[in-house]
This record gives sequence, C-alpha cells and structure tokens, in this order.
Amino acid sequence: MHNRNARGVAFAVLAATFYALNSPLSKLLLRSVSTTMMAAFLYLGAGLGMLLLRGVQRASGHAPHERRLTRSDLPYTAGMVALDIAAPIALMAGISRTSAANASLLNNFEIVATALLAWAIFGEAISRKLWLGIALVTLSSLLLCAQDVQSLSFSAGSLFVLLACTCWGLENNCTRKLSDKDPLEIVVIKGVCCGLGSLGIALTLGEPLPALVPMLLALGLGFVAYGLSIALYIYAQRELGAAKTSAYYAVAPFIGTALSLLIFREMPTPGFLLALLVMLAGTYVVTRAENPV
Repeated sequence: MHNRNARGVAFAVLAATFYALNSPLSKLLLRSVSTTMMAAFLYLGAGLGMLLLRGVQRASGHAPHERRLTRSDLPYTAGMVALDIAAPIALMAGISRTSAANASLLNNFEIVATALLAWAIFGEAISRKLWLGIALVTLSSLLLCAQDVQSLSFSAGSLFVLLACTCWGLENNCTRKLSDKDPLEIVVIKGVCCGLGSLGIALTLGEPLPALVPMLLALGLGFVAYGLSIALYIYAQRELGAAKTSAYYAVAPFIGTALSLLIFREMPTPGFLLALLVMLAGTYVVTRAENPV
C-alpha cells in the first residue's frame, strides 16, 4: 500500500510540473494566437502527440496491455470531451484578461471543484482537514478575484479562470470513472475530439489560423502540458482517487506562479502576496489531510 501511494504521489507531482508550464507559456503565445484557437491547438497537440507515442510503443513492441474503453463508458467519455472543450477556452479567455501569475495561482481552485463535486455527485468522503483546506483555497481565490474590495467588483479574467477550474473539477470526476482504462487512449480521444471541437468553434467565430511557428509551439506545449500531464494524472487517480490526486496536483499553480513572475517580471501586490500565503496554507492542509473518513 505504501509503494502504491508513493507511486501515485510521484505521478501526480510530475503531472503538475508539466501542467505548470501552461499559464505562463500560453500567455506568451496569446500575443500571436487567438484564445479559442489557442485552446484548440493545445488539445490537438496533446492528442496527436500521444497518438504518435502510442505508435512508437507498438512499433517497438512495448505497448502496455491496458483495458480499452467500451460502450458503457460513453456517458463519461462524452462528458469528459464536452467539459474539456469548455475549460481551456475559458482558461485562455481568463489568461488573456489577467496576469499569468494570478491565473496560475487561481488554478488551485480546481482542488475545491474536484473535491466538492466528488463528494456531492459521486459520494467520495472528505475529511475535516480537507474541508479546512478547501475553505482556505476558496478564501485565497476570492482575494485573487477581487479588484476593489470596497465596491465588491471582481476581475473578469479571474472569473473565467474559476469557470475553467469548475469545468475541470467535474471533468476530473468523469475521468476518474475511466481511470482503469488505457490512459493514452483517453488522452488521444480528449485531445483530438476537444481540439477539433474548439477549432470548429474558433473558425465559426471567425478567428484566424495562427502562423506556422506559433502553431507548432502551441502544439508542442499542448503535448507536454496537457498530453503527458493528463496521462500521468490518470495513472495517479488509479492509486489515490480524484480528491487526493487533485490535492497533490496542487503544486502546479505555485510552479506556474513562480515561472510567471520570472518570465514577465511582475511585481506581486500586497493583495497577491496575502492570497499566496492563504493559498499555501490551504494547499498544505489539503495535501497533509488523512485519507477521507
């Protein structure tokens, strides 16, 4: 049991490290790629990259024996795809309207969404310590969203990021129902279907196709930040469950925040620093929580 738990934690942290690249590097690419088009190529990069990886595995005779998706998995697969079309579009809209550091840190709200939806819909237990962590993460997210506390106005960009996190929280629980199936197959379906869906939306909205170099960079970022990250996340869910995997995955926003501050040379405001401290406390409580009781 100890080895299984340690393996799950390692998968979750590695997945988080890869995903942490998303916000700061997407912020850079959004200078030359429109928001919905960016979401499309991120997922297409994930799907096509993992499809190529599976081809290499089969050619070398090292393809793992995994259970394939079946017709009974269709409801969760369809939900996963629909939510994965909505979430990255909302995230790119948020990143384009707020700082990369702010968007990165807000990604931790996915812990709250995943845990609460796992509890409310799927009956997954949540310990008292995990409830405390959820409360602290929510408080930090509210601090990050607030533009003017006196007038109670909120950042549109931050709200888009929270919408993305909520979509991914529900999607995480859909994916958990498929976590005993082939992770590469799941990522290929996610990437290709969600990428084509987002591309169709972008073209319908009249967004132009990006130039070749930004397109290739977006595809490469998608392969690492979405493709490899999602596959590792699914492996982690097999060992830890949806709520605990999301908790360990919570290191991603802090890595992303540090990268954002370095890349964009952003000076954090006192409000941001306060939210960061609260988020650190909440994340610590969540990751130190005992198994749900």
